[in-house]
Amino acid sequence: MSAEATAYLTIFLMAAVTYGTRIAGAELMTLFRITSRVDAFLKSMAISVMVAIVASAIAQSGFRENTATLVAAAVMAATRSSIGAVTAGMLVAAAWTWLA
Repeated sequence: MSAEATAYLTIFLMAAVTYGTRIAGAELMTLFRITSRVDAFLKSMAISVMVAIVASAIAQSGFRENTATLVAAAVMAATRSSIGAVTAGMLVAAAWTWLA
């Protein structure tokens, strides 16, 4: 099998597994009653996953990315707008790259 075919097969399998876990999770949640405790757990789980992703990215990135992340965090704290925070972070990173 060629390297290109292996890459396409890998991408397809990863997409299938991702889709399968999404569907399985939704189907499993239909079996449970959503109590306030379950709801709180699911909300906190999403936040902890996002924090883990951002923390890992900060640890592996440079000054530009860290500055953009700090700007995004400041905008989020000031406005409570996730779209505004993402936009501000992207603008800082893009402007820094364009001006450098």
